[in-house]
Amino acid sequence: MATSRSAGLNCIDAVGLSMTYRVPVREASLRAAVRSLWHKETKDVDALDTVDLQVAAGEPVGLIGPNGAGKTTLMKILSGLLKPTEGRVRVLGEEPFARRAAHLRRIALVRGSQPLGAIAELTVMDSLRYQRLVYDVGEASFRRNLEELADLLNLGALLNRQVRALSLGERMRAGLAMALVYRPEVLFLDEPTIGLDVSAALQTRSFLRDYMAQSGATMLLTSHYMADVAELCPRVVLINHGRKIYDGDLSGLTGRVRDDKLVEVWLPDGAELNIGLPSVRHGNRYEFSVARGQVQEVVGRLLADTTVLDVSVKDAPLDVVMDQIYRRDAMELQ
Repeated sequence: MATSRSAGLNCIDAVGLSMTYRVPVREASLRAAVRSLWHKETKDVDALDTVDLQVAAGEPVGLIGPNGAGKTTLMKILSGLLKPTEGRVRVLGEEPFARRAAHLRRIALVRGSQPLGAIAELTVMDSLRYQRLVYDVGEASFRRNLEELADLLNLGALLNRQVRALSLGERMRAGLAMALVYRPEVLFLDEPTIGLDVSAALQTRSFLRDYMAQSGATMLLTSHYMADVAELCPRVVLINHGRKIYDGDLSGLTGRVRDDKLVEVWLPDGAELNIGLPSVRHGNRYEFSVARGQVQEVVGRLLADTTVLDVSVKDAPLDVVMDQIYRRDAMELQ
């Protein structure tokens, strides 16, 4: 586990968060359905179990885990949409579920499944102006922020279009502008690239990277697309079955799951790799795995005995690592 950050420097400080939902249950039969009209049965479902999380000001953190792990529940608690069953939480020094207007002006939650909550008949510009009024942004600041966001998000052609006429990628760009036009200090991004094509996802990641660098905002991001996490978040928090089971950098997570490195070698035309290890060939490129402690020896021998055009050594793809974690009992990582 990564060491806890100093509470005095934390923008997000959550201790012992637990969330239990009471859900209705019944048997799958007509008789049970009728009986449930008078005698409802319920069971408790633990969505979060004593989760601690500290995030420093200006830090980008990736929140990862399988479906149903508790990620969205944690995001809703931190953004003030839910009050935890147990535990305490402070975001920018305040309890988010108190929903104080001054505090809400300092945070933003953007959900990829519903990136733009504006009225469908309004134009994007009308929606942004309404956002200015809601969050009490001065006209000069609004114009300055909008100019910057329009440039970063390529919004020029969208401003006079109705929200209902936007594609999913365009709605995401407009939704990000809606969330950021009042310059929040903390961003909660829940699956910001879900449903986007490759180009739109790349543009969204590029924008977020630039915005974070320019604004110094704190970001907590959830995504099932590991490219989002790998490109934007040096630190990751892994949640499974409602519990935090890893908190640290990506390379540390990979090292706990895989004890090997992937080596890629490009050889001249007609040459063949003879390294004594199983390999996969793609034209002139060969790929094979080597135990971490043997990489230097194997690559050194390869370069001494074979004409090599290029060679690279890297960790296993993050998607592969996460698949391995999800397929086994992730609690072993504690």
